[in-house]
This record gives sequence, structure tokens and C-alpha cells, in this order.
Amino acid sequence: MISAMEISVFLISAIGGLIIGVVGFSIYGRMLTNKKKDEASKEADRIIHRAKSKAAKVDREAKSKAKDFENRARRNAEADIRKQKQKINQEENNLKDKEQKLVREYKKKNDEVDSKSRELDERKEALVIGEKRLETLEKKVDEEIRELEQKLEKVAGMTADQAREEMKSVMIDEVEKEIHGKLKAIEENGERQFRDKSRRLLAQAISRYASEVSTERTVTTIAISGEEMKGKIIGREGRNIRALEACCGVDVVIDESPDSVIISSFDPVRREVARRSIERLMEDGRVHPARIEEVTGKIKAEMVSEMKDEGEKACVDLGVLGVHPSILNLLGNLKYRLTETQNMYQHSIEVGYIAGLIAAELGYDVMVARRAGLLHDIGRAIDHTVEGSHAIAGAEFARKHGEKDKIVKAIRQHEEEEPAESLLSHIVIAANNLSKARPGARREMMENYIRRLEDLESVGNSFDGVERTFAIQSGKEVRVIVDSSRVTDEQASMLSRDISKKIQRELNYPGQIKVAVVRETRIVEHAR
Repeated sequence: MISAMEISVFLISAIGGLIIGVVGFSIYGRMLTNKKKDEASKEADRIIHRAKSKAAKVDREAKSKAKDFENRARRNAEADIRKQKQKINQEENNLKDKEQKLVREYKKKNDEVDSKSRELDERKEALVIGEKRLETLEKKVDEEIRELEQKLEKVAGMTADQAREEMKSVMIDEVEKEIHGKLKAIEENGERQFRDKSRRLLAQAISRYASEVSTERTVTTIAISGEEMKGKIIGREGRNIRALEACCGVDVVIDESPDSVIISSFDPVRREVARRSIERLMEDGRVHPARIEEVTGKIKAEMVSEMKDEGEKACVDLGVLGVHPSILNLLGNLKYRLTETQNMYQHSIEVGYIAGLIAAELGYDVMVARRAGLLHDIGRAIDHTVEGSHAIAGAEFARKHGEKDKIVKAIRQHEEEEPAESLLSHIVIAANNLSKARPGARREMMENYIRRLEDLESVGNSFDGVERTFAIQSGKEVRVIVDSSRVTDEQASMLSRDISKKIQRELNYPGQIKVAVVRETRIVEHAR
């Protein structure tokens, strides 16, 4: 058996060997490390040495290249300077040549101006001499004419003025005798032709536009709630419609549209009675012949009362007193009548006010003028059973109901069918024309105004060389733009005169119209 002593010796030996091995390995590692450091240091020295040698080489090459670049740049700059000097010298030579050329041209022009001035002086001298000769010749001719006139006066036994006047009177008498018969025949022929042509034009206009005018002025449309109400208005076998037409004196038209009924009549008062009656029947809901007669009777009574009240109101507003009740009814009736979209009731009141203002300025009786102006159109409310125009019918109605003769004459003469015989008639005519001509009073005024502007522009455009024509300042001026390449200044002056004469000859217009012809010439150059 192995003893403990041996085991401990073995362990001690093993531990000592291990220690020796570790120490030896560490010593060997240090030796290897030192050797690697020496080799790395040597290698670094070699790299540094090579880098220094390369840097020195690059520095030498850079200095050489910089020197070469500097030499090339110097040579290029010297070449550019030489070229610029040559160019400047060439420009200086060109400028000198131009200067010499301008000097020569100036001398030439100066010589030409001197020669022209000498020619002008010579012409002036010749003109002065010619004028003196003309003056002497004129004096000589005047003396000879005076001598001849004196000889003629001695032979004829009268002066030149007397002979001239006698010749004028003889020629005027002969011309008047010769022309008088021809003028009378021409006037009669022209009047006959114009009358025939006007009748033909009126017939054509009525045939073309009667339908449109009748529809516009003689029809009233009423909206209804539906088919049930339309059936009530029609009634069994149309008896309700027949009752309405008989009571109101209108035609009731039921078309296919479910929401309207059309009332047709030339009398606006009858249409108003029918309209109110139908509306009241629709509110009530009971529609039968007996109810229709009852309602229309009430509506007629109400309207008569309303028309009388409106007539009294107009008289009170104007301060007109003592008017017959029948005339008051006609005045109220005018509320439902229109002439070219102007309400006749408002028109009559307006004419009354204007007539009063004119009478006040002229020192005439203001109340009489207002009365005549208010009553001037009552003939428009009289039905077709009275013959004659509305002015004549209204005058006769006023005379029968106690109006004075001067009022009756003013009513009769306000449309100038008869010549005005008194100051009151002229006042009413002026007030009536002012009310009708007020802008917006009647639709035809705007249509005539637009048509007149179009006619003015068409007259200007009808001439050759005109580009555009503008009617400005409410037709008081016509501005004509012409083509400057086709119309000269002298032609523009003649063109304005021709246009104004054509306007005078072909158009009707109030006042005067200014014709301005504009001719524009543009000359354009570009500075480069």
C-alpha cells in the first residue's frame, strides 16, 4: 500500500511542476510579445519613411504643375489682351469712318437747305411781284366794271339794285305761278297715296297682332283649387257657366288645365265683376244659378259704390267740387281701364295736377284747369253704344251732365282731333302729352326709344368706310368710328354732313342730334 508520505510527496511535486510550467509559459509569452512589438515598431518606421518619400514626391509634382498652369494662364491673358486691343482699335476706326460720313452728309444737307432757302426767297419775290400785278389788274377791272355799270344805268334809266330787285320779283312771280298748280297736284296725290298706304299698313298690323293684343287686354285668368271646384263652376250640363255668362256679360272659357278658368270680354268692368263673383262663389262653396244671380247682383252693387267712391276721392284730392254722380261713376270706372299699360284713373289724376300747375304759372284759373284735366278721358269709360271718338263722346257726356262749355271744349279738343280754341284746351293738351310721355308711363315709349337708337346706328353703318356706330346720350349724339385707311380727314368731314342729312331726311326725333365722326391713325415703331 502507498503511504501517506508518498501521496504528499506526489502532490507537492505535481504542484511544483505546475507552478514551474505556469512561470515558464508566462516568461515565454512576454518574450513573444516583446518580439512582436519590436517588429511592429520597425514596420511603422518603414511605413513612415515611405510616406515621407511619397509626400516629398507629390509636393515636387504639385509645384511643377502650378508653375506650368501659371505660365499657361499668363500666355492666355496676354493673348486676350492683344485681341481686345485689336477690337478696340477696329471700333475706333469704324467710329472715325462714321464721323467722317456724318460730317459729309451734314455738309450736303446744309448745302441743300441753303439752295432751298434761296429758291424760297426767289419764289417769295416772284409772288410779291405777282400780287402787285394782280392788284393793279383788279383795280383796272373794277374801274372798267364801274364804267360799264354807269353806262348800263344811263341806258336803262334805273340803278343796278333796282334792276336786280325787279328781276327777282318777276322771276318769283313766274315761278310761283308755274309751281303752284304742280304743288297742289303733288300734295293731293301724295295725301291720297299716304292715306291708302296707311290704311293698308293698319289692316296688316291688325291682322297680324290682333290676336296677341286681344289676348293680352281682354282676358282674365282665375286660379281654382282643382277638378272638383271646376266641376262646380261648370255645373250640370254647363248650367252654372251659362248663368255666369248671362249675369256678367262675359265668356267663361274652361280649358284642359285643372287649375284655371279664363274670363274673356272687351269690357274690363264686366271681367272684374265675373272675377270677383267666381272668387266669392269658390269661398262659399255653393254654386248654382240662383246663388250666382245673388252673388253677381251684390258684386255689381259693390262695384258701383266703389267706382263712385273712387271718383269722389279723385275729386277731393284735386279740390274739384259739384261733379255729377254719373260723371263720378265714369271716373271710378277708369280704374279698371288701361291704355298701353297706363292706368286711366291714375293718368286722369296726374293730368289734373299737371294742368293745375301749368295754369298757375300762366295765371289761369287753377281749379278750372284741374277739373278739365281730371275729366278729359271720361269718354274711355263710355261703352260702344255711343258713337264717335272717346274725346267727342266724353265731351257730349259732360255737356249733358252740367259741365261748362269751356270744360266741354277742352275735353273735346284734348286729342287735337279739333284745333284748340282756348288757353284751357292748350293746357289740357300739354298736360295730357306730358303724362303720356313720362318715362315708364307707357310701354311703347321704351320700345320706340330702343327702335330710334337702332335706326340711328343703322343710318351711320350704311355708309362706306364706317366700322362701328354708337348712339349715346339718350340718342342725342351719334359717334361714328371710321377706318382711317379708307377715309381721309376731308372725307370724314363730308361723311358727318352726309350722315346728318340722312338722319334729317329719314328719321323722326325730338330736338337735335350731334353727329361726331372719329378717325384714328396709329403709327407704331419699336425701339430695339
